[in-house]
Amino acid sequence: MAEIDLAIEGMHCGACVRRVSHALASAEGLTVGEVRVGAARVTAADPSAGVDAAIAALAKVGFKAQVAP
Repeated sequence: MAEIDLAIEGMHCGACVRRVSHALASAEGLTVGEVRVGAARVTAADPSAGVDAAIAALAKVGFKAQVAP
């Protein structure tokens, strides 16, 4: 199963982690792996949804994300 690693701007607390987790969980075909608030990153299993779907789901709840370097 492929994974995506996203850097997320503005994620700085536990409430942010919950919002990010819920947003990604709502994206069909995406399974949330690890959300790291200190690193402002999330890893998710991406069998079918794609990176664009994950970034769009995060944008809906106010977070700008991009593929982590």
